[in-house]
Amino acid sequence: MARRGSLSDSDSEGSSLSDSELQEAFARGALKPGLNVVLEERPKRRNDAGGLKQCLADFRQQLAWVERLDVTSGQVVDPASQGAADKDAVDPENDFQREMSFYRQAQAAVLEALPRLRKLQVPTRRPDDYFAEMAKSDQQMQKIRQKLKSKQEAMERSERAKQLRAMRKYGKKVQTEILQRRQKEKKNMLNAVKKYQKGLSDKLDFLDEEQTSSQGNKKGSASQWIKKGPNAKRRYKNQKFGFGGKKKGSKWNTKESFNDVSSFRSKVAHNKGPGKGGKKALNKRPGKRARQKMKSRAR
Repeated sequence: MARRGSLSDSDSEGSSLSDSELQEAFARGALKPGLNVVLEERPKRRNDAGGLKQCLADFRQQLAWVERLDVTSGQVVDPASQGAADKDAVDPENDFQREMSFYRQAQAAVLEALPRLRKLQVPTRRPDDYFAEMAKSDQQMQKIRQKLKSKQEAMERSERAKQLRAMRKYGKKVQTEILQRRQKEKKNMLNAVKKYQKGLSDKLDFLDEEQTSSQGNKKGSASQWIKKGPNAKRRYKNQKFGFGGKKKGSKWNTKESFNDVSSFRSKVAHNKGPGKGGKKALNKRPGKRARQKMKSRAR
């Protein structure tokens, strides 16, 4: 089997070939022996300072400072340090010290460049009517606004949901407290009834408390009804047809009417009043025929 060689510049593609391809290339004469060189070590790098300076001199342009605006400043000592002995005390592994060193150096460069710019009458402050074009397009900013708005709405919805959950928890807590209080009152009343039945107590205070609570509820409902009152439709019908109410049994006696004897007249009750005398009463009821005639006349 033939030894692998390197292809010529026209046929090389920078990739390894299979054995069959190498054989075909060798048959064509594209392989040249002796071009494979094994490097035992890497070439040494050299610092060509002269060449670098020559390149720098080739592309250097002799422009004024106002066109270049370059300021070179060394390391600035921290004013809070003890002295110049701490100049090289910046630890490169310490991120805070390294960034503060960069900040102080940039600040010193600005303090050095500003007087030179003012001397050259170069404005250093942005005018009030300065218009800077946005780096992002209006469509991108619109998308950002919509995303921020959606996030804000989601936060508001979650906040409302939290408030509703808190209110539900509070409502459940109040409801459980009311139920527990009612159960406690019921238990106390049953215990008091049992004590009274057994003769251990002769107080009936629990009945008075129950009556006062029921009367308070009734008064509260009545006051609410008085405050509310009938609607306009009901008032119109009351004005047109009367207040209605119960008709049946309206002439029945009550406890108050039974005990009221202010309208009692003994002479009229015992037929002793002025009349035609005898047993005939003053207000004698007419007969049936007379009553029928009176009804027919009224029609």
